[in-house]
Amino acid sequence: MENTQETKRFEVGKEYSCRSVCDHDCIWTFKVVSRTEKTVTLENALTRKTCKSRPNVWDGQEVCFPLGYYSMCPIIRA
Repeated sequence: MENTQETKRFEVGKEYSCRSVCDHDCIWTFKVVSRTEKTVTLENALTRKTCKSRPNVWDGQEVCFPLGYYSMCPIIRA
């Protein structure tokens, strides 16, 4: 059986948010500034700093670790 479901991808200009695992009131928001096939450039809405991340695919969605990969790190999904 063939899987015809397409992967949901990050789009330039859109904002994505996630909550902290430790503090429900802490919300990170990132805007996609640019992207290539293998890299997404994100801008932190609070600090205006940019970072690059390589998206992975989980359950048909791209996911990024904008602040690095560590325990309880923020994860944004497309």
